[in-house]
Amino acid sequence: MVRVAMRLPPHVRFSRSLAELLPGERSWSLPAITTMRSWSLGRETVTWVRTFAARKRRRFDAYMVYSEERGCIVDYLGTHQHLAVDLELRVAPNGGLSLRSGAQRFYEGPVSFRFPLLFSGIAEVCEWYDDVAQCFRIEVKATNRTWGRLFGYTGRFQVDWLPVSPETIPLAILPRRVESRP
Repeated sequence: MVRVAMRLPPHVRFSRSLAELLPGERSWSLPAITTMRSWSLGRETVTWVRTFAARKRRRFDAYMVYSEERGCIVDYLGTHQHLAVDLELRVAPNGGLSLRSGAQRFYEGPVSFRFPLLFSGIAEVCEWYDDVAQCFRIEVKATNRTWGRLFGYTGRFQVDWLPVSPETIPLAILPRRVESRP
């Protein structure tokens, strides 16, 4: 179960492609399923698909790769991977994994540009194992200097480790397009 809180600025509310990246509820406790798979189509990729059971089922897809050129993990967001975000990874004070978003780039075919943070946000994520509660926990928040808090969620989850071979990766979690990018 995750607790979702949102305050979407107007440019996100009226942009269908951006809005599909986010669960569209204002503030709810929602059941959610996160599917993570590792696969390779020319480069090692970890796919995170978060499915929120809101009034309308919502997905948030992220495809992480390591970029030697950029020297960091790059997170391609959405099923069409229009937005590429550099991630800074650290060990959090609670011993968990802390991720902070950095430079962002927009891609659509041959068109690409650095995405201005005026229209985006900085995401901060912390995931850790809670020994007392015997579960994993997550906190996510995205903020923008102009718009303030954009969205966030907190939650707890259990992990089912399942063996996966390349031929058993569900097509539903693969991106709709894959391009070679730095």
